[in-house]
This record gives sequence, C-alpha cells and structure tokens, in this order.
Amino acid sequence: MSEVSKSKVLVAEKIADIGLAKLRHAGHEVEVRPKMSPDELLEAVQDANALIVRSATQVNADVLQAGKNLVIVGRAGVGLDNVDVDAATERGVLVVNDTLSNIISAAEHTMALILSQARNIPQAHSALVQGRWERSRWQGIELSDKTLGVIGLGRIGRLVAERALGFAMRVIASDPYVSEDVARRSVMDLVSVEELVAQSDFITIHVARTPDTVGLINAKLLERAKPNLRIINVSRGGIVDEADLAEAVASGRIAGAALDVFDGEPITESPLFNLESVVVTPHLGASTEEAQSKAGDAIAEQVLLGLAGEFVPAAVNVPAKGVPDALRAFLPLGEQLGRLFATLCDRLPDVLEVELSGEIGKSDNTVVVMSVVRGLLSAVSDMHVSYVNALAMAQERGMEVRGSSNPNAKDHLNLLTVSGGSHSLGGRLDGVRQTPVLVSANGHTLHMPPAEHMILLSNEDRPGMIGLVGTLLGNAGINIQDMNVGRSPAGKGASMVIATAQPLPQAVAEELEAIDGVTSARYMGLAGLQG
Repeated sequence: MSEVSKSKVLVAEKIADIGLAKLRHAGHEVEVRPKMSPDELLEAVQDANALIVRSATQVNADVLQAGKNLVIVGRAGVGLDNVDVDAATERGVLVVNDTLSNIISAAEHTMALILSQARNIPQAHSALVQGRWERSRWQGIELSDKTLGVIGLGRIGRLVAERALGFAMRVIASDPYVSEDVARRSVMDLVSVEELVAQSDFITIHVARTPDTVGLINAKLLERAKPNLRIINVSRGGIVDEADLAEAVASGRIAGAALDVFDGEPITESPLFNLESVVVTPHLGASTEEAQSKAGDAIAEQVLLGLAGEFVPAAVNVPAKGVPDALRAFLPLGEQLGRLFATLCDRLPDVLEVELSGEIGKSDNTVVVMSVVRGLLSAVSDMHVSYVNALAMAQERGMEVRGSSNPNAKDHLNLLTVSGGSHSLGGRLDGVRQTPVLVSANGHTLHMPPAEHMILLSNEDRPGMIGLVGTLLGNAGINIQDMNVGRSPAGKGASMVIATAQPLPQAVAEELEAIDGVTSARYMGLAGLQG
C-alpha cells in the first residue's frame, strides 16, 4: 500500500549518484542542497517528506518541527550523533542509518592506522619530502606476536580482529554484550577493559558513542597501560578523552596514537596535532568509493520503504528488532485488517487484541501488531501514523493493545485475527502469490479479498435474501463487484460480504437493515471512513 506516491526528498549532503538515481527513478522529486546554513535548512525542510544527511547536518528538534511533512530522516552512515532521535520519535518520524556499507572500509582504515603507528609511515614520509633522510629515527616494530586489544566486538571490531590474526597478532577483546563462547570461536580471549589496557600493545576502539562510552579512554585507565601501548580510534569522537591522551603520549606514558575521529568535528586544532608519535586523519574511515556507493544505495532503499509506508528494517526508533521472514508478507495484511476494523467500529475499542495463530505464531509478533494498529489509526486520524508512533498513539487514545501468539491454528495454516469491542476480523494469505483474504468477520466464516468499499451484512439464513439485497443496491445505483456468503459457526445465521464500486451511504444502510430478515448492515473498506 503506497502512502506517498510522489514525495520530495531533500538531500542536505552529498551522497552517491546511484542513490539519487534510485530515488528519482521511483518518481520522487529530489532536491540536492549541500552546505546549507541552519536557517536555510529550516526553510528547505518545510515541504520535504524525506531528509537525507551525513554527519555534518544537525537534525535537531527545530528542524524536525519545521519539517511538518517529514516521514523519514536517513543518515548515510553509521553514527546518529547529529540526529535528535527522541524528537523524531515524538513526531512519528522514522530515523534510519546505514550500518553495513562502510564496515570493510572502516576495518581497513583501522589496519592502515595500526600499520602507520607500527612503522611510522606518515612521519618518515613527511621528513623525506622535506629533504631529511631519517632512516634510523623512524625505526618501527613488527605486528607479529604483539597483542591487539579490541574494544567492541561488533561487525567492524570482528573484521579488524580477523585481519590482525592474519598478521599473527594475539587478539583479546572487551565487550559486555558478547559471550565468551563467541569470542573463543573467533580465536580470542574476552577480558575486562582494565585487563585489556594492561595487556595490549595496540588498542582499537569500535563502540558507539553513548553516555557510558564518552571519555571511556581517560587518564585513570591509561595509568594501567604498558609504555609501548598505541591507541587507535576509528569509531566515534569523544570516546577517547583527547586531552588525557595527549598528555599520556607527550609524557611518554604510552608510545603513540592514531585517530580518525574527534570530539566536535570538523576540527583543525588539537594538542594531539603537535605530537610526532600521533597520526591523525580527517574522519576517513568510510571515505572509499565503494563505501560511499553502497551507503548512497542503501539509504535510498530505506527512504523508499519509509515513503511507501512499509516497515523499514534499518529504523532505529521502531520498537521491534526486525521482521522475521515468516512474518514479512503479513505486514500488509495486518494494515488492511486494521483499516477494515476501524471502519467496522463506531469507536476505538478499549482493548484491541491481535493474535497470530499457526506457523506465524512461532515468531515475535511485535511488528505485525504495529502494522494492525498503524492501519487502524490511519483510518481514524488525520495525523501521520508510522511504525514509530503507532503504539504510542494508541496509548494516548486510551486503547490498550494486546498481542498474542498461538502456534496452533484450528482451521488455517496461518491466521491473523483482530478483535475488540463487539467486532472481530480474521485474515490469511492464500496461494503462491500470498494474496490477502478475509476468512472471518464478527464470527461468520467467509472467503474474500479485502476491497476499497465493502458491506458486512448479517441476516437470517433463508431463501431470497441475496435477491432482496442485490435488488435494493441496484436500485440505489450501487454496483456489486464481488460477493461472498458465509455462515455463523453455530449455523443459526448467515452473512454477506459485498464489495462495491461506491461507498455505502448511511441512508442505503438503513434501507438494508429495514429488509425483513436483515439484522445489520455495516460499511467497511480500505478506503477509510465515509462521511
């Protein structure tokens, strides 16, 4: 279900052409405006549906407030230091970043800095081009048999560890979120940060910047270091206390350092810059042709999903870890059932129950529950409802949402049921094409695809009812496109579900209910509530 057929995408920093081409090919208007001032950004974002940035553009609460039509903010890179995720979440704006495209580039840059530290390559180069042959001064060390301490065993940390093992280094690691078994399988020991600093000849840092990691490498910790320690940081600025590090290097407490990231970038002055045994680069970890191409392509893919109203796997502010493969196809069905349920109810139920039965009942149901709530609230609210704010909006409206899973399904391989108040709907996916089908409504069995306009009619099970209903609708100028007749489980009544080309006017609904034998006639449809 496409939410925004043609949108405006504001690109505030340069991304690869492949990403821009993908956005334009999808029919969206793409405005590329790098190096905007904060005031220019506030003006430009006002009519944008998506905003793409890298690390320089500050997406703060003011920007998010100015972007009243924003659906998604995409950060073409790993860190989110420049995006106010909490403010975006409050406004229901998806925030996505790209965590995979630069991992190889970052790992290789880390190894380049380790080698630069070991062999003094930048210093020797600088001396030679300035006319000094200083062969003895810049004697280096071998990596073989040295100990590399890896702080953070995420994807990049593991890639660095693999490459270091290729240099015959001993690798140890510190990461509270990794088990000892995982570390052993990677041929390394897991130790505390304090033990790691005490044992290592080189330390490389690969953790996110959080309140817990800011200033992680400081003077107190460096007191445990061997004098030949060299520190490398290609993760985020601020994790290393740069003043403490400069003092440790200058005093000879440790041998050197190599940094690609700094606190408060861009930066051109630092006490580290005057130290011969320190190597610095201007945040080049992801600056390769391959990484930039992959980042532009990946962020465009995520933005397209967000603009289409689909679940965005890379969203950092959605309360779900991801979509199990078994559930991915059920997200559109969940949203359709939610929209249909909203039109069936006179008011939001106090409690909305979403149950996944059968094979799909074996997976985490969180994201399917969100899809149902998103569909329901989109049908009754003029606010933008996303996977980010759907559950919060339900709570604000006093509706309790309960999700449940049942690995057993009585009559279906998989069944998604939505119920609340006096109404219920059940749906499943049929066939190879996974076509959404309604299989129950208010306790009556049926088999019919969801449609833009539908009538749910309960009636006595007796001859002639279909003819009476069809004649009345024909006389009212309402064209029937599809019809399905169902029975109640107890066999005491019948139902009709009729897909029509037009919505059901209230006056016609009243005429239907006046037919002898018809107990109720209600409009429901994917098109939403009818005035």
